[in-house]
Amino acid sequence: MTSPDELYARVFRRHAHPVSAWSRLISTPLLMVPLWTRRWWLYLPIGAWFAVNPVMTPPADDSTSFATRAILGEEAWTRDPTSDLRALALGGIASASLAGAMVASYHHRRIPAVVGTGFYMALTLGQWKLWAGRFARGARPPTP
Repeated sequence: MTSPDELYARVFRRHAHPVSAWSRLISTPLLMVPLWTRRWWLYLPIGAWFAVNPVMTPPADDSTSFATRAILGEEAWTRDPTSDLRALALGGIASASLAGAMVASYHHRRIPAVVGTGFYMALTLGQWKLWAGRFARGARPPTP
């Protein structure tokens, strides 16, 4: 039987594949579509995509990709988020930015929606940089 910790690590190893990590990040604007169009059912396929994305790829083969190092560093960080308050702060600001972008989308305010989404994605990349550094300082390499 697989323990919850083992399952958690398996999901992160698969999500650490560069295709999974990058495709999830660049899918962020999809979250605005149901709000903009008022077609709430669109959250079903979008939600399915976000659920399947972290496990759709095989585990990362190595840690040469920035995205792989970032996601594996994120795994270590999620086990103790207070260990890096910068990443925690970036996550909070990014979440607020995404929420603002979603409200702007609902109100059909194109520029704030685009800027908020872009800001969220940029802050996420900032978190990735911190997490990749954490991985470089001692997280284990991926194992299939």
